[in-house]
Amino acid sequence: MSADDLLRLKLPDKRTELVRGALVVREPAGYRHGEVAARLAKLLMDHVDRHQLGTVLAAETGFKLASNPDTVRAPDLAFIRRDRIPDPPPIGFAALAPDLVVEVLSPDDRPAEVLAKVGDWLTAGCALVWVVDLVRRLAHVYRANGRETTLAAGDVLDGEAVLPGFTCPLEAVV
Repeated sequence: MSADDLLRLKLPDKRTELVRGALVVREPAGYRHGEVAARLAKLLMDHVDRHQLGTVLAAETGFKLASNPDTVRAPDLAFIRRDRIPDPPPIGFAALAPDLVVEVLSPDDRPAEVLAKVGDWLTAGCALVWVVDLVRRLAHVYRANGRETTLAAGDVLDGEAVLPGFTCPLEAVV
């Protein structure tokens, strides 16, 4: 399957991605997942808009990360720096990796699949990936330079050089 095929595919009430040409279909995320993703989106958008840093994209926005075979991934949230925003905005999938990706774990997420997704984001050029674990009330931070950090209660999500000035206590979202 290609990215164009995925764009035309209509599977109601399903989340879809394309991983090296293979369709991945998942159930919709649950209530708590949506609540946390929305809260993070608001916090990120407020900061990004206030400082005119770029754009924040909503859940399930697809990004074409590789071709032949195609890989289209869709994070729960994405941030793209102002100087990297596609102009004009594509109707379909943007052929780029966001600067920051946020993945909020769902109950059906398998660790190996999550790590593969993080690897796809980083390999495609994403600088920072936050994986928020609602059950354990943790966040795993993955960076393009290979450094990883686990945040727990009392720790702070930090936009680092990717999203300058953005900080958020983890407890404010989980």
